[in-house]
Parts: sequence; structure tokens; C-alpha cells
Amino acid sequence: MLKKTRLVALTSLGLFLGYCALQADDKTQVGVDADKRTATNVPAANQVDQSKPIDMKKLSEAFGNFIGRNLQSPGLSFDLDSIIKGIREGATGQPSPLTEKEYEEMMTAVQEKAFKEMSSTNLKAANDFMAKNKQEKGIVEVIPGKLQFMVLKEGTGETVESHSSPKINYTGKYLDGTVFGTSEEMGGPITIPLDQTIPGFSKGIIGMKEGEKRRLYVHPDLGYGTTGQLPPNELLVFDIEAVKANSDEGKGQGSDADSDDDTSDAGDNEFFIEEDEEETEPMKRPLNSNKGISSPTGNSAIKEPQAQKQQR
Repeated sequence: MLKKTRLVALTSLGLFLGYCALQADDKTQVGVDADKRTATNVPAANQVDQSKPIDMKKLSEAFGNFIGRNLQSPGLSFDLDSIIKGIREGATGQPSPLTEKEYEEMMTAVQEKAFKEMSSTNLKAANDFMAKNKQEKGIVEVIPGKLQFMVLKEGTGETVESHSSPKINYTGKYLDGTVFGTSEEMGGPITIPLDQTIPGFSKGIIGMKEGEKRRLYVHPDLGYGTTGQLPPNELLVFDIEAVKANSDEGKGQGSDADSDDDTSDAGDNEFFIEEDEEETEPMKRPLNSNKGISSPTGNSAIKEPQAQKQQR
């Protein structure tokens, strides 16, 4: 699966090289003045030991290793020999075999193909898993083939009801068990207005009693499908603990609570998606299926994307 961090890394490579060129140009323009800059203008922690020799051979190898590590993305099967050839030719000023427009068009086509293949593969995996998992002991199927759960620990308190805002602890995982988000990362339990969550999450925790721990299995049709910032058609697994059935902090934040003054604990969750965020075209966003990624600030695998809400 393509990784956002890898695509960003490649972008960073270009920025780095561009920065080097700007630095060189800056030194040419400033001339002697550049040499008059003193260490007092630079934080001590960022100062480089000028007396220590720099092994450019090792630095170059490390830089090449950095590039190589970020090329290992299924769906983008780069030819290493050709990449090395391109670097050598580019370094000597030879022209690229493609114009910028041709490069962008070709790269977009490859990303679109990879996105479709990933979507298809993940959807099949989700369907197969749900069909097999319903046979497991303790599994309760809420919606056939789409939503299942199992109770990990019984609760004894009040019950979570629809349209409420329960306070919970949660851990979100992909099908392979890799964690992509937890309430612990946010400092503790968070309040989740159920009318603002993905259907699989909101329907899956209704009926939980305070103190109960439950594991949800959410099919992509009740999760994000091919939208959002998570891998397309990825089945999501949530371990949930109901701390409070309906938190006072979530009152008044039901289906109509889409204003900017939402004060729910969940509002600070880095995995949340803002209500007015437009759906991003697959070919214009990284296929960030890398496990353990951090979505852009304001994104979540719990909150329901606006595009999905409009379809319901």
C-alpha cells in the first residue's frame, strides 16, 4: 500500500534540493555579509560543530538510502536502475525523458490504478473476514456482513443510547492489528457525539453499559469506504470501553451540533475530519495506508465525513 509519509518524503527531497540552491544563491547575493553572521543568532542546540570533519561519502550514501527506503511502495514499482540513471543524468544537466506535464499525468495514472487495486483488495479482505468472523464464539452480528461486536468485559452502569454523547476509551486498529488511533494519545477518555460518527461506530456501541468493554468490527460500507484519510475500503476494529453513558460535556451536541463552537473532548482528536471538509479525490491524495500514520490535524477514523452524512 502506498504510504503518505513516503510520498511526503519524496516531496521533501525536492524541497531540500531547492533549498540548497536557494542557499547557494543567497550566499552569492549577500557575499561578504553572509560571513559576518555570528553564532549568537543561532540557538546553541542547532549549531553544528564546524571543527568536526563531515564525511560526505557517508552522508551521500545515507541520503541515497533515505530515497531508497521511500520508494518501497506497492503500486509504485519504480525501476531502481532507471532511478539511478535519472539521478546521474539530472546531476549533469541532461534533460528528463518526460516533460513535467507528462510526468504528472503518468504518475496520476499509476496512483489511480494503485488506489483502485487497493480498494478492491481491501474490500475482498473485509468481506471474507466478516463472513468468517460471524462464526466465532461470542460474536454478535448487528447488521449482517457489515457490523459485528463481541463483549470483552460486562458492564453494570447506565446504557449508551442513540443520539447520546458517551465518554469512552478507545483503540482503533486495522485488520492486521496495527493501531491507528487511541484515546490514550489524547490524554484519556473522550466524549463522542454519536450523531457525528461513522454509522458502524455509532450503531456498534449503542446498548453498552458503563464499565463494559466491547470490540467492534466495522465493514467499510459503515466506515469510510473509499473516502477520508484512511486506506480505502479498510475494515476497522475498535476496542471500546464505556466510561459514561452520556457525558454532560456532550449535551446539546447531537445531529444539529455542527457549529464551530463544538467543545466535545473529541474535537481535539487528531483523527477527526471536519464537517465542512470536502471529499478529496483519490488521485490527488496520498494512498496513506501505512500502518500507524497520523492523519492531518482535524482528522479521525471515528467522525463521519460530510460526504457520507449527505448520502444518509
